[in-house]
Amino acid sequence: MAEADLRCWLLWTLLLQSAWTEQYTPNHQLGYCAFYDECGKNPELSGSLASLSNVSCLSNTPARHVTGDHLALLRRVCPRLYAGPNSTYACCSRKQLVSLEASMAITKALLTRCPACSDNFVSLHCHNTCSPDQSAFINVTRVAVKGAGQPRAVVAYEAFYQRSFAELTYESCSRVRIPAAATLAVGAMCGVYGSALCNAQRWLNYQGDTGNGLAPLDITFHLWDPSQAAGSVMQPLDAEITPCNQSQADGTAACSCQDCAASCPAIAQPEALDTTFRLGRMAGGLVLIITLCSVLAVLTAFLAGPRLGFCRSKDRTQDPKARPNLSSRLSFSTHTVLSRCFQGWGTWVASWPLTVLLMSITLVVVLAGGLGFMKLTTDPVELWSAPNSQARREKAFHDQHFGPFFRTNQVILTAPNRPSYRYNSLLLGPKTFSGVLDTDLLLELLGLQEKLRHLQVWSPEEQRNISLQDICYAPLSPHNAGLSDCCINSLLQYFQSNGTRLQLTANQTLTGQTSEVNWRDHFLYCANAPLTFKDGTALALSCMADYGAPVFPFLAVGGYKGNNYSEAEALIMTFSLNNYPPGDPRLAQAKLWEGGFLDEMGAFQQRMAGTFQVTFMAERSLEDEINRTTAQDLPIFAISYLVIFLYISLALGSYTSWCRLLVDAKVTLGLGGVAVVLGSVMASMGFFSYLGVPSSLVVLQVVPFLVLAVGADNIFIFVLEYQRLPRRPGERREAHIGRALGSVGPSMLLCSISEAICFFLGALTPMPAVRTFALTSGLAVILDFLLQMSAFVALVSLDSRRQEASRPDFCCCFRAQELPPPGQSEGCLLRFFRKVYAPFLLHRITRVVVVLLFLALFGVGLYFMCHISVGLDQELALPKDSYLLDYFLFLNRYFKVGAPVYFVTTGGYNFSSKVGMNSICSSAGCEDYSLTQKIQYAAAFPEQSYLAIPASSWVDDFIDWLTPASSCCRIYGSGANKGEFCPSTVNSLACWKKCINFTLGPVRPSVEQFHKYLPWFLDDPPNIKCPKGGLAAYSTSVNLSLDGQVLASRFMAYHTPLKNSQDFTEALRATRALAANITADLRKVAGTDPAFEVFPYTITNVFYEQYLTVVPEGLFMLSLCLLPTFAVCCLLLGMDLRSGLLNLFSIVMILVDTVGFMALWGISYNAVSLINLVTAVGISVEFVSHITRSFAISTKPTRLERAKEATVFMGSAVFAGVAMTNLPGILVLGLAKAQLIQIFFFRLNLLITLLGLLHGLVFLPVILSYLGPDVNPALVLERKWAEEVATARTASCSKHSSTTSSANNIYVNYGFENPAKSVDSPSDPLPQ
Repeated sequence: MAEADLRCWLLWTLLLQSAWTEQYTPNHQLGYCAFYDECGKNPELSGSLASLSNVSCLSNTPARHVTGDHLALLRRVCPRLYAGPNSTYACCSRKQLVSLEASMAITKALLTRCPACSDNFVSLHCHNTCSPDQSAFINVTRVAVKGAGQPRAVVAYEAFYQRSFAELTYESCSRVRIPAAATLAVGAMCGVYGSALCNAQRWLNYQGDTGNGLAPLDITFHLWDPSQAAGSVMQPLDAEITPCNQSQADGTAACSCQDCAASCPAIAQPEALDTTFRLGRMAGGLVLIITLCSVLAVLTAFLAGPRLGFCRSKDRTQDPKARPNLSSRLSFSTHTVLSRCFQGWGTWVASWPLTVLLMSITLVVVLAGGLGFMKLTTDPVELWSAPNSQARREKAFHDQHFGPFFRTNQVILTAPNRPSYRYNSLLLGPKTFSGVLDTDLLLELLGLQEKLRHLQVWSPEEQRNISLQDICYAPLSPHNAGLSDCCINSLLQYFQSNGTRLQLTANQTLTGQTSEVNWRDHFLYCANAPLTFKDGTALALSCMADYGAPVFPFLAVGGYKGNNYSEAEALIMTFSLNNYPPGDPRLAQAKLWEGGFLDEMGAFQQRMAGTFQVTFMAERSLEDEINRTTAQDLPIFAISYLVIFLYISLALGSYTSWCRLLVDAKVTLGLGGVAVVLGSVMASMGFFSYLGVPSSLVVLQVVPFLVLAVGADNIFIFVLEYQRLPRRPGERREAHIGRALGSVGPSMLLCSISEAICFFLGALTPMPAVRTFALTSGLAVILDFLLQMSAFVALVSLDSRRQEASRPDFCCCFRAQELPPPGQSEGCLLRFFRKVYAPFLLHRITRVVVVLLFLALFGVGLYFMCHISVGLDQELALPKDSYLLDYFLFLNRYFKVGAPVYFVTTGGYNFSSKVGMNSICSSAGCEDYSLTQKIQYAAAFPEQSYLAIPASSWVDDFIDWLTPASSCCRIYGSGANKGEFCPSTVNSLACWKKCINFTLGPVRPSVEQFHKYLPWFLDDPPNIKCPKGGLAAYSTSVNLSLDGQVLASRFMAYHTPLKNSQDFTEALRATRALAANITADLRKVAGTDPAFEVFPYTITNVFYEQYLTVVPEGLFMLSLCLLPTFAVCCLLLGMDLRSGLLNLFSIVMILVDTVGFMALWGISYNAVSLINLVTAVGISVEFVSHITRSFAISTKPTRLERAKEATVFMGSAVFAGVAMTNLPGILVLGLAKAQLIQIFFFRLNLLITLLGLLHGLVFLPVILSYLGPDVNPALVLERKWAEEVATARTASCSKHSSTTSSANNIYVNYGFENPAKSVDSPSDPLPQ
């Protein structure tokens, strides 16, 4: 028994050895075949992607002579094997040629745009199948026996190539692109290695790997150097190769630059666009510095020259007998007219307070009634983008012809607590995987994705649930989408969102090593080759998403370096929804679903807090967060109002004793002043609501606060002037109020007009939110002034009547007990200014130091002004606790590609002409500087162009789709559908007719063919047989008229990652420059409309376009504000040019220093800060004009004494009324959650207030003491006459000089000086 077993074992050993040593191709010599004819399907294969070709029959026999139809077919399929009509031999039958042509159709469809590559690829496989010297370089290694008496089928062979031949063939194809996928064709032909790691050996190995689902048998390729072939029976193939940059003898064009690096012209690296703001040829900042310094020098010479030239001492006084000149008389007349007008008006209003109040309330109520028609705008585009801007026109054109850009809902997840680990990949060797790429985390992500996919939200309007399929973007099924058709991009789509496939494992043997492969190997395969329909692992899974499109790795993972996708630190999941124009009910449905998406993500974030770090956003998130923070910040603004109100109420009172506290309080008057401000704001907003001007939440928040801040100073100045101005003997209360208003009314008018002009000029900005803000504020300031001149004066009259009657402030209906008369204290603030501040500030040493310090501060401001950043990052529009801040942080950190950018063509271009197509496309036969080729050149320099991926081109893919060598464009040649389009998925003998016949040279349709076949192309879904179908990539990229004319089209590229507003702005600048260059060339094409244009479109352009011109526009606007401000100051200061110039220069210094400190404090320059700077001009007028006018109308003999007087009396009022009303409210704004409010309203307004305070109360008194105008002789004479009249009146009315009559309890308002001087005005000399 043992002997029989031994014999059996020996027999099997001999049989196996004979099988192993059998030579299927014993004869390796020229003129001999290794196989011939077909032997059916490969019995070892099943489950292929497409119908595989039959395999050949083993036949190591001489090559056959080819003639007749066989020869014609060989000449068409394998032209390089044709050796003449009588001398052509081959090793393939007619059936093999037909199968060979069909099997290469798919690959040729990808490579046909580069004829040299396509021909070299065809030549390679033609030599393998048909070469008459086949056996010299082919060695059959495995056969299959079909049956008794049948030839054996070749199922594996070796091919020996000269290395140079293989590498040149690969090199001719290595740059060929797939325009629709914006990737290289070899990426789909190199398996797990993709385009980045592909080389000639790997490229050939993939073609001979039956695991790819397309190869009918296994081929092992050996690439030999010449030395390796010495002494071997094998003669490596070294056939003719056509370089990709050379045209062929048959007239075929060379490959284009986009597909062949050798064809590219020498493109020098472009210089970065000059982003410097220029005035003429010089840098704008330098021009600005030179201009301001020159103006300062000229102004100093103009103002100081007469002083130095006259050489008079600082104590020289004006000759009282000198006759006033024309300028003095004009100035005096202006002051007199204004004072008398305001005095008469104030007296009349104080005489009829209730009537005036009733009329004022009626006016406010009528105007405020417009609030019922108010329309609030919350759309960021409508708020921050000018409606007539170029970007808005481009957006309108794009949305009209292609629809709005789809809505993005995105999730980014990391696992910072998970360590990375090593994985030995059978395909790529040891790889490091980040912690987030782990099975349990992917399963969690899959559960989240599927929960969101099946999310339904109830719609009260529709009375049904809204699901994802109702609103999702479905590129391959746009009209009848199911859940599996919705565009969801994530790593899980490499497994078609199937948990079973994700957990699938299999054993695989490769190069003698057996190992288990799992999802990690498939992920690596798909990340390198996302267009793969069947990977090369034993898992045999597709990389295509369940909705039918590829998922590129930068859409699935982030945070990797180079092509090390396994080291990705973040998982990315994106749901793309259709977008709709405003008013479309489907837009509400999309927003409703997005609300449910946000709720689910919030719950997931909380649940997975210890596992995932989750960030997310929906398309509606930004608008939602802005609205949320606005609502949250309303209490902050309310507190700000309350603080200002409390300050006004307490500070307006003049308290002399505890027993008179309730009588002397001004709480009711302060409340009335606040009500006047709020009434003006409501009336202004109502007025514009009547006009149909939409408002915004910014207006609701900021305008009341701003008007209260700038309007409260008038309240203070008027009340303080009334309290300080002594009542003359026998003077009625109404006349006293009128005289006080006559004293300060011109200053109030000056400030209000200046502020209103600045606001109205600020409305010249095209940004809607800023424009509405400026218009509302400007009108509110005017109405506030008018109401102060009417309603508030009436309130002062009523309050004065109450106080004189000794009635309590809160309960004016009750009369208090007998109270002592009010004291004569001047108050702490006035005493401090008189005794401490003014003497110290105007000391001769202090004045020199102040001038030097402020000039140095001005220089520092000039320097840093030129280094301020321009822009507004969208993160600043969000509160500090917004979930979007983390999302934007992750977006900038992990994304490797930026937003898509479309190069849009308008109407008027003839795409159907040959020259028209050649000026657009980038394949063989196209112009070297065509539209897509120029974009390709630009993308080669991403740092200058901000383009990461070149544009996809529907023209190129349309031409490739038409190519007769592919099976894409076919027509029913017979039957019921004759003449109609036959899709590539239809297997019918009736589809024998090609759309375009075979032709030499590049394929170009005629005009008729173009218009006929283009709609077919746009409706053809891509598939394995025809990957060039245009439905997924281009169905929304071409807009056709009813007669087939191209009304508009677009070509999609990708930006580099854009991380801040400067990047977005420069990307817009660069793409516009590129589009302008393209437009100029395309307009030269015959038949092109002169109005034809190419423009770049990105959804962010509407926000960042303003920063291209915001600097020159800002300079123009501020200059425009300064000129009328200067004119108004000169006019209302009595045509005083010197005072107007000093005012102007002080305001310019405040502006320059503000901008300089903005750069130091991280406040960027943009439209929001610009409107604040415009406001700063108006507020600066408040700080300087009151003091300047007080100085100008003073009759003290020297400038130093007049500067002291103005500082004490008006400076203290400005401090109490301007600075101290602004500062409390501004400080409260620092508590706001919105960063936009904190930075551009808290920080910036704090800077404006502090710098205005410093310049108004420190620099201005000092500079007035040096360069202020001389005393006006006309005012001196008028004041002397007034004193004489007052003295005479005092003498005649001495019997009425008691302060308080016990009989009538009449209140007499004394000044702060002793009773002997109480008849004088505050213009009297300072107490010594």
